[in-house]
Amino acid sequence: MSTSPYGGRLANGLGLAVEPRPGAGLVSVALTVAAGGDADPAGLHGTAHLVEHLMFPRAAASDGPDGGHVARVEGAGGVCNAETHRDHTVFHTTVPAGMLTEVLEWEARRLLTFAPTESVLRTETSVIAEEIRGAAAAGGVWEAALAALHPGSRDSFGTAAELAGATAADVDAFFRRHYRPDAMVLSVVGEVDPDRAAASVDRFFAGLPTAPAPAPTPAPTPASAPAPARTAAPATIRTAPLPSPVSGAALGHPLPDPVLDRSGYLAHVVLAEILGRTRLPRLNRRDPRIVSARVTCGYHGQWLGGAAPDLLLAQFATAPGAGPRAAADGWREVLTELAERPADPAEHRRALNALLLACHRRADSLTARSVSLGRTALLFPTAPGPDALPGDLARVTPAEVSAAARALLSGPSSVTELTAPTAPTAPTGIGENR
Repeated sequence: MSTSPYGGRLANGLGLAVEPRPGAGLVSVALTVAAGGDADPAGLHGTAHLVEHLMFPRAAASDGPDGGHVARVEGAGGVCNAETHRDHTVFHTTVPAGMLTEVLEWEARRLLTFAPTESVLRTETSVIAEEIRGAAAAGGVWEAALAALHPGSRDSFGTAAELAGATAADVDAFFRRHYRPDAMVLSVVGEVDPDRAAASVDRFFAGLPTAPAPAPTPAPTPASAPAPARTAAPATIRTAPLPSPVSGAALGHPLPDPVLDRSGYLAHVVLAEILGRTRLPRLNRRDPRIVSARVTCGYHGQWLGGAAPDLLLAQFATAPGAGPRAAADGWREVLTELAERPADPAEHRRALNALLLACHRRADSLTARSVSLGRTALLFPTAPGPDALPGDLARVTPAEVSAAARALLSGPSSVTELTAPTAPTAPTGIGENR
């Protein structure tokens, strides 16, 4: 049987992609929704994240002995989870292949019966508040760079104070507006018969409402920081310092649009791999001010994990007293090296090989593959599918990577100082009698 994905749409607009993997023994189902943090209503930042949590209803008396959604999946020997991103939310479930029909029914059921109570709402907002605090403790450098370079963009976590005021009516309105079949893609990967899978999807999901979405409520853009045109953006945007286990700095750069400039975007992906694999370790060895350095490309390191805007982020730990200037100097140094002289063929090839290996590993994972198929269909509908990615990466040249380094040097950037806690001063006169 062909391993190419079978795609299409139901009459109600729901996208469907099915990719058979004979002999896999498992099947993964991903539901991708075109709504994330950017879709949060004004004054209710975190609504998309909250809806994600509420799509995992707790066990109720009506659920019977098999419990709620998670209990049903785990009881079948499977696993399920979800992720809220800036521009989409994805729910993924992997189970033994024989459970596909049941999983599709459960997936449709939680869409058709979504009706959270105020008590459940308060429980989940408390859980999310802890997640937000954990994200802040981890640094929040990606979010700081995003806010600096793209004012008005919203991170995926939310704001605890705003979520505390969310009501069941608010959440229901968001769900009805965004969880429409024409704004969702269902992808199925594994040991599956495409025709039987499509028939089951039509059976369970055809009843999703098709009413047009009301006009969306725009997310607020800070009045003091209107979104600038790229050519008018300041060269360096400094954000408020953030606490960190070690002192240093994070430097952010906007990436090319992965749809409008796919080759430019992928050249930055290769650039980040070369910098992280060889150039930053060399800098660390020769510059005593740099303790460690790393670079990530894409949403929290997930390149092609979202549509524009997207970021490249470098994070430096510096020696005591070095300050963010040492990080900025070192970063500009390694970028200038590649901007002025492309990487030699061997270094370029090693970076490409590492990226291609990552592509193959993701393709081997049924869960990652189902998520990738849904994300591509929803966010990059005019782009080639995930199977084209290895070939596209392999065509990136050292000259294009060098041009990407020049683009970072000449374009806008953000700088966030990372401040380590100050060690307490030891008291004087210990052990003295006064």
